[in-house]
Amino acid sequence: MDYTFDRSSLGAFLRTRRTALQPEDVGLRRGPRRRAPGLRREEVAELCTMSADYFARLERGDGPQPSEQMVAAIARGLRLTPDERDHLFLLAGYRTAARDLRVGHVSPGLMRVMDGLAGTTAQVMGPLGETLLQTPSAVALLGEQTRYTGNSRSATYRWFTDPAERERYHPEDRDDNSRTNAALLRSAVTRDGPGSPAADLADVLLRGSDEFAGWWERHEVGLRWSETKRFVHPQVGRLDLYCQLLLEPDQGQSLLIFTATPGTEHHEKLALLAVLGTDRFTADRGPGSGPM
Repeated sequence: MDYTFDRSSLGAFLRTRRTALQPEDVGLRRGPRRRAPGLRREEVAELCTMSADYFARLERGDGPQPSEQMVAAIARGLRLTPDERDHLFLLAGYRTAARDLRVGHVSPGLMRVMDGLAGTTAQVMGPLGETLLQTPSAVALLGEQTRYTGNSRSATYRWFTDPAERERYHPEDRDDNSRTNAALLRSAVTRDGPGSPAADLADVLLRGSDEFAGWWERHEVGLRWSETKRFVHPQVGRLDLYCQLLLEPDQGQSLLIFTATPGTEHHEKLALLAVLGTDRFTADRGPGSGPM
């Protein structure tokens, strides 16, 4: 902690942000009996993956100081803007958030889109390939990718250092994926400059991956991911999917949406993954999940 934890102001800020949010803002239905303004505490607590009692104590101003990770979860759950997020960290007693927590804050615009994509295979990515948010179906397709820390948060880093990262991609596409990963990182290093997170990641990979070093020496830029993706899933087998990309330029984030041609076996398999993902998501969370 490097600042004063202001319990009273934190509680007031949380109350105003909660009451300013409407059910439609987070993909919830407005029931006919809803009278209170904004969201209920229980609804916000679920969005933040915490207990309703814990959130209520923070609002009342008599709760313990939340961790930086918890503050980041609250900022995401309440759909805060970057300025509001930084204000929340200050009130909670943290002058600056760790870079991973800042990068991990999904923009409110993308959060609104994701709220409407619960049954779709979609995920939000950070500027260096950090997976910030996944729908249950995306977890079923690609595995839980938000659990990584450090350099492993970057899909580019994992691609060149962890053989398991390539297992769900068609073997014939792996060289193209390597080439594109290296080219996109080179563009990021040029854009962000020496000493940037992109430059640091490139240095780590140059020391740790001969394959990356070989692609890096080509000095290629301007490559883009193919709109068609071929996956090899351990449960449903081959999947040929389309990947639509929506960019959030202000924060360097992107939304990936995976679809399949209706009437094909790939469409049926993707629908099955959506069911599997929802079942797993419900089982993993269980009753009363979340920090206390």
